[in-house]
Amino acid sequence: MKKWAVWLCSLLLLLPLSACTNDGGQSEKPLQKVRLAEVTHSIFYAPQYVALAKGFFKEEGLDVELTTTWGGDKTMTTLLSGGADIALVGSETSIYVYAQGTDDPVINFAQLTQTDGTFLVSRKKIDHFTWEMLKGSTFLGQRKGGMPQMVGEYVLKKHGIDPHRDLKLIQNVDFANIANAFASGTGDFVQLFEPTASLFEQEGKGYIVASFGMESGRVPYTSYMAKQSYMKEHKDVIEPFTRAIYKAQQWVESHSAAEIAKAIQPYFKDTDSAIIEKVVERYKSQGTYATDPILDEEEWNNLQTIMAEAGELPKRIDLNTLVDSSFAKKAMND
Repeated sequence: MKKWAVWLCSLLLLLPLSACTNDGGQSEKPLQKVRLAEVTHSIFYAPQYVALAKGFFKEEGLDVELTTTWGGDKTMTTLLSGGADIALVGSETSIYVYAQGTDDPVINFAQLTQTDGTFLVSRKKIDHFTWEMLKGSTFLGQRKGGMPQMVGEYVLKKHGIDPHRDLKLIQNVDFANIANAFASGTGDFVQLFEPTASLFEQEGKGYIVASFGMESGRVPYTSYMAKQSYMKEHKDVIEPFTRAIYKAQQWVESHSAAEIAKAIQPYFKDTDSAIIEKVVERYKSQGTYATDPILDEEEWNNLQTIMAEAGELPKRIDLNTLVDSSFAKKAMND
């Protein structure tokens, strides 16, 4: 009997602590795997990396497997083909898919960024910049049909510049090669995301003179979306996922750029922490990071106006057709 007691005590000591919980000794429920495809890997999505770094997804019972799919078309293809459960991509892609005709539309359920994330970078230092200076220049823009390009053209028109007549517009350079093309001498001005814009300034390759996000107003620039069928069958995923994102948005809102930079540094190991902090501060100061996951009607309509101005809107689509804010509202009320 004494040997049995010793053996039992030894066995109990070897058991993992996670096997015992507050639910009467039952095993913890395993984390549910979620495949998330992001359109690019960027400090622009800081709240998402905060959710990962701070364990907000795990707190909600989710094991998020993040993959970068590099481009709106590739991200949407991955989602539609079943290669991902949820995608973080520009909301315009859901409009494109719906316009092509589908029995299983892609639904936006949580917004992450609410302004454009690009900046106008000049090759030369300009002390008193005006948009008129772009007339007659060579402007290295973004890929045709994508949100950066559409916002870029929208802002130029807002300032009385016809992007196809008043300047030489270059749009045939692949997204990944735009920065290199400018660094190699192409263009007088270029439209760049962070941290490339700040790095160019630091290295003397260019100078930030304006923010497209500040000029274009609020839009659902990047949102989390999933196929309608997946959302109906996996409310137990969409609901906690949205809660985790909302926690991260609130954390970002209440913490300094330095604290945010420190939290997301592991996801940007090749970027200097000072640059990360500078980029986060720039995005925070212009209200780029959404403070809640609700995609509202004004933002949705602004998105379609920008698309229409660029000649890329297939047809106007009602907010409720492609946006489901019920999960966002529930996350905010929980």
